[in-house]
Amino acid sequence: MVETAAADPEPLKPSDWTALSDEKLLGVRMCDLGLSIEGTEVEQRIAQLNAELDTRGLTFRPHYWLSDEWFTPDGVPGIAIPFYLAHPRLAKLELAQMLEVEGGDPRSCLRILRHEAGHAIDNAYHLRRRPTRRRLFGNPAIEYPEYYTPKPYSKSFVQHLDHWYAQSHPDEDFAETFAVWLDPQANWATRYTGWPAQRKLEYMDRLMGELARAHPRVKSKRQIDPLTRLKKTLGEHYRRKREHYGLDHPDFYESDLWNLFSDAPQYAKNPSAARFVRRIRKEVRSTVASFTDSYQYTIDQLLEGIIDRCRDLNLRLTESEESTKIDFMVFLTVQTMNYLHSGRHRVAL
Repeated sequence: MVETAAADPEPLKPSDWTALSDEKLLGVRMCDLGLSIEGTEVEQRIAQLNAELDTRGLTFRPHYWLSDEWFTPDGVPGIAIPFYLAHPRLAKLELAQMLEVEGGDPRSCLRILRHEAGHAIDNAYHLRRRPTRRRLFGNPAIEYPEYYTPKPYSKSFVQHLDHWYAQSHPDEDFAETFAVWLDPQANWATRYTGWPAQRKLEYMDRLMGELARAHPRVKSKRQIDPLTRLKKTLGEHYRRKREHYGLDHPDFYESDLWNLFSDAPQYAKNPSAARFVRRIRKEVRSTVASFTDSYQYTIDQLLEGIIDRCRDLNLRLTESEESTKIDFMVFLTVQTMNYLHSGRHRVAL
């Protein structure tokens, strides 16, 4: 008797998974989601990006496909868009798993699309081979770092995406500069006057004027890791993603906790520090993320460790909750900035 290989199960229809609980949805394979860009809000954002390219006189248009993350592969003049932007149920799951939805609103989505379009046009015209491009932005052959420590006050780079992303690599510097140049609201000629970054923007302006009359050298419509080929489950995807954005060494703050809380007998009847931090967790996470330009998930991991340590040490409040909340916000901001500037934080590259 000849055994036949088991066929892959029939892909789930959207109606099969949209009503699932988070727990059950995490068991669904990404290739079984049956998603497309057509008819979604992200399709509207793409149309807006194309209109901006047209306004700038550029005939080049990237091609798009759904995948697990935002990215533009080397040598490909196209953009991968994360799957969760193609359905509200998946955006809700992304929020639950990662505490934010990257590109989930029109403004942030366009900012990322402009950035990725910079990579795509770089690939389409082999721009990284040009001597002036290499001199202004750096050698694109430099290996991407696993970590980088940004300099927030540097004027050698434009400021577009969060985390001072232009500073992470010469290719990211180019893409960020393109995004600022393309953004109709950027007013870059005024904002960056006197900055070293102004030279990069002026070069970009000249370069794009030249490309408006040129046909792309690379016209491939190749798709890397399209959603239809991703066999991993949503649970596997998020487990890896959380590991990427988590903390490496989150326990360097303990000595400072004693400045905020105490385990002395005279405070035994005061509120528990662990319970207090847990109660204000969401508010302070969001506020400090805004202050420090950090991922909420990274800060939440820091908070998780703080809560655990407060509980282990049986720490309690020594002042009123109102004043302690203010002091804790300062403490968390300092700890987050120390962590970011230590070079140990993970960066989405």
